[in-house]
Amino acid sequence: MKKALFLLFILFSTTSNSQELEPGNVIPHFGKTFNVESPEFKTDTTSVLKVVFDVDRNFKASEPNALIETAARFLNMHEKAGVDPKNMKVALVLHGKAVHDVLKDEFYAEINPEISQNPNLPLIEALTNKGVQIILCGQSATYHKVSKEKASKNVKFALSAMTALVQLQNNAYQLIKF
Repeated sequence: MKKALFLLFILFSTTSNSQELEPGNVIPHFGKTFNVESPEFKTDTTSVLKVVFDVDRNFKASEPNALIETAARFLNMHEKAGVDPKNMKVALVLHGKAVHDVLKDEFYAEINPEISQNPNLPLIEALTNKGVQIILCGQSATYHKVSKEKASKNVKFALSAMTALVQLQNNAYQLIKF
């Protein structure tokens, strides 16, 4: 009986660990994905995918914001599925405490003294280099004292997150909120 349980354990542990996260081709250093074999719900690789991610919180100050990294994952997994990157239009709207994630290193360190570099800046730069719009809520930024001088050059300030979300959705961007 113990031998049978041991063999089952080995079988399940090797099959469950055989699926590894893989780097993508669009944003190689961020947004790793799993390969999904033969999904029944097929990805339409001919459509233009327009998406806006609503990002309103952050997590560990020492790691890139997982909600921002979702945009990299979106680009990587769809490119691997056969969607031409030119057919993916992606925007992120940051508000709430997530506005801190766009701060230049010296200002990020002021609110996170244990951290000398903002781990989100390389991710934000990689995303904007691939055409992703990073839009910052002007209302949240003002409330949290995040000025244009303190923020990454890769972000655009909007009147508000509400304004940006409505305008993008009016332009056929589909909202994703986690």
